[in-house]
Amino acid sequence: MLHIRRLAASRNVAALARGPVVRATTTTSRLHQPTFRAFSSLTDPGSHLFASHLGAIDSPAPQVPADEVPPAVKDAQLRADIRAMGRMLGQVILQYEGQDIFEKVEKMRSLAKTRREAGAGRVEETKAESEAAFQDLAEYVSTFSKEELLVVSRAFTHFLASANAAEKHHTKRVLEEFNTTKGAFYDKADSSGQVMASLAEEHSPDAVWKALTTQTVELVLTAHPTEVNRRTILDKHRRIQEVLTDADALRNSGRTTTDFMKQQLNDSLQREISSIWLSDEVSRQKPTPQNEAEKGVLVVETVLWKTVPNFLRKLDATAQEFLGRGIPLDAAPIRFASWMGGDRDGNPNVEPDTTREVCLKNRAKAAALFSKDLQELWKELSLTTCSDELRKQVGEDVREPYRKFMVPMFEKLQLTQKWAEQEMKLLTGSAGADVHFDKIEPTEIYLTKDSFRDDLLLMHHSLCETGNHVVADGFLADILRNVSAFGLTLVPLDVRQESDKHEEALDAVTRFLGLGSYSQWDEQTKVNWLTQQLASKRPLLRPGVWHDHPDIFSETTIDTLGIYQMIAEQYEGSLGAYVISQATSASDVLAVLLLQRDAGVKKPLRVVPLFETLDDLNGAGETMKSLFSNPVYMGSIAGKQEVMIGYSDSAKDAGRLAASWAQYETQEELAQIARDFNVELTFFHGKGGTVGRGGNPQTFKAILAHAPDTINGHFRVTEQGEMIYQNFGHYDRAERTMDIYTSAILAEKLTKRTKPSTEWRNMMKKLSDISCEAYRKVVRGDERFVPYFRSATPELELASLNIGSRPAKRKATGGVESLRAIPWIFAWTQTRFNLPTWLGVGEAIGSVLKSPDADLLRTMYRDWGSFRTTIDMVEMVLAKSDPSIAKHYDEVLVTEDKAKALGTEVRALHQETEGVVLDLAGHTTLSEDNSILRRQLAVRDPYVDCLNVLQAETLKRIRSTEGAEDDKVLKDALMTTISGVANGMGNTG
Repeated sequence: MLHIRRLAASRNVAALARGPVVRATTTTSRLHQPTFRAFSSLTDPGSHLFASHLGAIDSPAPQVPADEVPPAVKDAQLRADIRAMGRMLGQVILQYEGQDIFEKVEKMRSLAKTRREAGAGRVEETKAESEAAFQDLAEYVSTFSKEELLVVSRAFTHFLASANAAEKHHTKRVLEEFNTTKGAFYDKADSSGQVMASLAEEHSPDAVWKALTTQTVELVLTAHPTEVNRRTILDKHRRIQEVLTDADALRNSGRTTTDFMKQQLNDSLQREISSIWLSDEVSRQKPTPQNEAEKGVLVVETVLWKTVPNFLRKLDATAQEFLGRGIPLDAAPIRFASWMGGDRDGNPNVEPDTTREVCLKNRAKAAALFSKDLQELWKELSLTTCSDELRKQVGEDVREPYRKFMVPMFEKLQLTQKWAEQEMKLLTGSAGADVHFDKIEPTEIYLTKDSFRDDLLLMHHSLCETGNHVVADGFLADILRNVSAFGLTLVPLDVRQESDKHEEALDAVTRFLGLGSYSQWDEQTKVNWLTQQLASKRPLLRPGVWHDHPDIFSETTIDTLGIYQMIAEQYEGSLGAYVISQATSASDVLAVLLLQRDAGVKKPLRVVPLFETLDDLNGAGETMKSLFSNPVYMGSIAGKQEVMIGYSDSAKDAGRLAASWAQYETQEELAQIARDFNVELTFFHGKGGTVGRGGNPQTFKAILAHAPDTINGHFRVTEQGEMIYQNFGHYDRAERTMDIYTSAILAEKLTKRTKPSTEWRNMMKKLSDISCEAYRKVVRGDERFVPYFRSATPELELASLNIGSRPAKRKATGGVESLRAIPWIFAWTQTRFNLPTWLGVGEAIGSVLKSPDADLLRTMYRDWGSFRTTIDMVEMVLAKSDPSIAKHYDEVLVTEDKAKALGTEVRALHQETEGVVLDLAGHTTLSEDNSILRRQLAVRDPYVDCLNVLQAETLKRIRSTEGAEDDKVLKDALMTTISGVANGMGNTG
């Protein structure tokens, strides 16, 4: 039986590594589109959480291939849940807003539904009907007062958010279908159990075990402003999912359920929905970096602190089943880090004291969490027998040796928390001038995780030695695993700063020393001087001297030098890497290393160059060769190097297709250079949640799409904005996310994958060049583009939203080129045009399909998983796009004739891109082999359509009415529509 499972798993993982099989299928041009009639017929029994599942389905199931489970049956409970919540929301609207508002919402929904049933402008035979319905919808909204714009926008936004909560919960239901009698994880090809079973057929179990226990995935939480929902609202959505979980448990319990029990759960759900409606969903104040850090690591405290050890316990059991032995307690295949409080790139609000404060808060929180865990462990360890080693520590006459041993551990943790909180108060001045603290010595607290772990391991060894393995591998093992994953700092902070700030600081240093202007030197002169200074280990400056010479050291320079003083003060584990944004040369890396050494940093942070633009990626190889050829530098890195690849800015610079190929080739080149110099290289992937910023909802396939021999068991990646909550906001999702990452990195290392031939590489070079030229021709070369972009999207208004501490631009002046990648993608996502993801792709693919090389391109799509993944992601984005919605924004908001003409032209490019992508994929409709996406879009589209029309009308009034930009109601309406569209599309930036 085990052999059969392993064989099936082997086939599944191999199939995932190859990618989906492309086959021509016949589908109708118009998809069945179920609706939930969320706001009508409030007396319908479907409003009850425990109503009949089949009664919640509005129309018959669509005809599907025989080998598929009909969606109407498979998703019956999801439909019932969403319908019930929609009707509850309708009841709330009636109760608090009245019949008139309720009818406005219902009429908009009905018009949008009519438009979608007529093909939404994509079906020629019913195009006129679709356009008429949309025109009626837009004209109807234009009659709303500003107060009505706000309240109706809230209705659609909250419905989509509730639907999201239900869908996330339903994902758990679906996954439970893959539970097996053996193995701790799901019986799926992208889950750890299946991957281990598969790989154990191809490799020895020892080889798989070694790969698993030495690999590391580090997920870096960042405060990029793409989470539009307030934490308060997210918490309420989490509670909705908990109510749905309780309802499932009651249904599946097999025992008699009383009307009272059902009503209690229905009332709980109704309370949450009412509470959401009566809460303020708009952020009223811009968060500080400290706020962002505190909210960001809240997911560690509330979810990951329990989920990580539970996940590792399952991973251990799975390894024992398929590999013959478990994972060591000190293995940390999943780790977490953070940029929140350390990311200074373009954010003047992050000062050295900001990072100091966040590090102290994290230490205090970690000490509190471990202290609470020890209290639970105390209840377990009432045992009276122990090892001789532990007995020596506590004395011969102690009846409960483990509890006695834990007493000083409690005291040290409590003092650690007290010390961190005192230091915070002194740092922020919140203690007051007259307050004096008792001095706490470093020897009285836990400053390194090793000292805390040693105490825990002594108890663990004692339990094992006395035959209490079950106790040892219980809660004590969970605490040890959290020590390995989180340490005593919760999450180490990376520091990030722009390369030009370091150059400015060194320029002041060299001028102060009478050596001339560093910024005027050529690259080789900089490298030579930096190398000499690193080799001499002689301080350049006396600490603090810069304060005495304001004529040379500007405020910016003093702030930059202050970073290194801060780094020198931190204890082990507080900080992680030092990331250099906009890195272009070897001197950028050497400069940071020298500034750390000069500040007295005893163990310098690893210096990580971030290569972002197309030119940076293409020049990365020469930069790293220069560094690895430098003996002084090589002597400082202990044979290890980390390099960050920028997905967002490279795509913004060159377009998605050209950027993808540049990223692929750069990683190949850097990996080979590292091997040549015998350096262990780790890539840090700076990906966002959207495809335009390197994201891919199919994480397993995305990781296997990386160039072979570039990951090698070491993977760092950013988890940004809304993706933090989506991936880690609930126990089940967090565990599933970690499972997928772990299995993917293991499979990537040990699965043989296709490498591109010279012929394929030449074709990719051709496609890259054509797409980049076509992309830049519009974005950079067309003088109409900037006026069009700023009038046709809410880009200008995004800067005023209170969803992040960073400015929308790196510099106060400048055009689109200075705009950060997040608002760049954010703006196009709101209008459903998604231009940065597909622009240039159609011209490139189309030109080849018309050439004698068409068969070669089709072969690449069929046989090369990396290329196919890129094209499939573009197809997915095209499926989520709606050019007719973008056209409506143009008609309502764009006033210049030239800009309007450009809008017409780019919509034509969108249509051409759809055609060539469908041709290459062998599809007749977009994403026809992604039934989940199609069903999601069919449900969501009418509601998002309404929000787009409301948003366009709101933007029109904000821009056209004198003083309206300061109108609180209109600004709230805009923010509400932005949240709603983001909830409907599943992402923002």
